[in-house]
Amino acid sequence: MTFEELNLSRPLLQALADLEYTVPTTIQQKVFSVMMSGKDVCGIAQTGTGKTFAYLLPSLRQIEYSKDRLPQLLILVPTRELVVQVVEEVRKLSAYMTLQTVGVYGGGNIKVQMAELKEGADIVVATPGRLFDLALNGSLKTKAIKKLVIDEVDEMLNLGFRTQLKNILDLLPQKRQNLLFSATITQEVENLMQTYFNNPVRIEAAPVGTPLENIEQLAYEVPNFYTKVNLLDLLLDNDPEMNKVLIFVATKKLADQLYGQLELGYLNKIGVIHSNKEQNHRFNSVKQFHEGTYRILIATDIIARGLDVAGVSHVINFDMPEVPENYIHRIGRTGRADKKGIAISLITEKEKEFQENVEELMNFRIPIMPLPENLKISEILTPDEETKIYMKNIEFKLPKRESTGLAFHEKLDKNKKVNVRRNHAQEKMQKYGRPIKRSGKK
Repeated sequence: MTFEELNLSRPLLQALADLEYTVPTTIQQKVFSVMMSGKDVCGIAQTGTGKTFAYLLPSLRQIEYSKDRLPQLLILVPTRELVVQVVEEVRKLSAYMTLQTVGVYGGGNIKVQMAELKEGADIVVATPGRLFDLALNGSLKTKAIKKLVIDEVDEMLNLGFRTQLKNILDLLPQKRQNLLFSATITQEVENLMQTYFNNPVRIEAAPVGTPLENIEQLAYEVPNFYTKVNLLDLLLDNDPEMNKVLIFVATKKLADQLYGQLELGYLNKIGVIHSNKEQNHRFNSVKQFHEGTYRILIATDIIARGLDVAGVSHVINFDMPEVPENYIHRIGRTGRADKKGIAISLITEKEKEFQENVEELMNFRIPIMPLPENLKISEILTPDEETKIYMKNIEFKLPKRESTGLAFHEKLDKNKKVNVRRNHAQEKMQKYGRPIKRSGKK
């Protein structure tokens, strides 16, 4: 099936032709007719399967021109990067349509976003926290919303947006079409659908954990952090096809450590993004990577959901993620739009358990490659890798006051005198030689 065979408007077909898209992906094909029928949808799709266009195409096909310019389509996403990405995708598809799209997210100037909404918006793309703030202060009018899309809902809940999400759902008109997209369906997502959705049709593009066919996966077993850095240097130096490399690490601290090791060797060709970086820094780094100025971009897992960069040649798992589903999200950044991609994992002994969990999820064993002969094996360990010896701290407890006797100290000499009963008659006998008697009173 081609896009020409779908019930798309001429402006949408023209926009797709400009983008050189001719054949819809599996999820796009399956979702289109169900959404057009007005039913609620629960879409289960891996990253990189084209689910953004899957909900945008039918939504844009059905959107109606309104003089009031009140939002008709609301799209909720977990991160600011994903807001920017979805807004860009909407603008590409609506190039031949008269639509106003506004993106709002935390960290941006709320007064600017309020002004943009006041000017009018047909489509709003937002993170839950900022959207709820704008709804409470009256900047966002919800009465005209006909479709709600919640994208990457599992990640949204992981980031702690439960309360805001439920509050937003309570603010929206009862009569609306709900569309939920997620890579994994947890019990919490099920509960959300049972409460707010109306018999959603489940559409699954591929079972969760299925390794993407156009991504070659391989791994190296290495002993420590600095050996990983040495191996990374070798791979980047010897493989000219590694022209756009996305490196995933587990923590912000590790991202900064790795950037510090590689920065001088790839001066002005490497960037790093994580949640502690300023918003402008994050956007600029993604832009530089997208345009090819940066050859390497280091990122944490939270960015895996909101980063869509064309032509990523390699994804490097500098460490294995503790959550096996995150591995699927990471490697899905390459091999997109029917292009081939390569995913390389660097695994230490401590990460074997995470590797096994990933392989169990995918039902696929990642091939282990031999280490290059000229690889320098480092014996230096980072503080986090050093074996920590924990000494048992034995606390000496003083006895309770109730269990002790009275306080004791040596008496002073003057206090050592003993009271003795005196015999006055004997004393006088010794003194006067005879007993002294008192005479009676006359």
